Amino acid sequence: MKLIVGLGNPGLEYAVTRHNIGFQAIDALAEAYKIAVKRNKFKALIGEGTIAGEKVILMKPQTYMNLSGEAVRQCMDWNKLTKSDIIVIYDDVSLEIAQLRIRKTGSAGGHNGIKNIINHLGSQDFMRIKVGVGEKPPGWDLASYVLNRFTEEELKVMGPKLNDIVKAIEVMLETGIDQAMNQYNLKVRR
Repeated sequence: MKLIVGLGNPGLEYAVTRHNIGFQAIDALAEAYKIAVKRNKFKALIGEGTIAGEKVILMKPQTYMNLSGEAVRQCMDWNKLTKSDIIVIYDDVSLEIAQLRIRKTGSAGGHNGIKNIINHLGSQDFMRIKVGVGEKPPGWDLASYVLNRFTEEELKVMGPKLNDIVKAIEVMLETGIDQAMNQYNLKVRR
């Protein structure tokens, strides 16, 4: 079983902000595989199903971003999962809009949700998909930028990228993370 976690903040005011791209990716997976992510458990909304022949739990933590590790840890403990069973999808301001970066491990890179997951797992060795949301403009506060909505032009690029995230998850589950990295860690072509 794999736990696929999309990071974001609960509440309508955050629904389609840059920081909630992880929630949007979980919604895309849920739609593609007809998995209802509605059950409130482990301080999260979860749904169980099958993707590429693998049992999965899709998770949207409801603790706010900087406490995401609480939900992940509770679900892991209950289901007896290890850190190698986890895939986390989240926003990255150091990547161009819609660029994907799949990794086996890594630091938090200043991302408070990842920092909290690392603290709760006692390790940074878990799979992740970083989704580029673009660099903050000069003079902007980082929090204001990531809690801001995408522009119309950015949405045109991000929409199809959610389908790529679904396909990347399929590849990760079917043939492994190395194949997914080779296929999806590419620069965005505009």
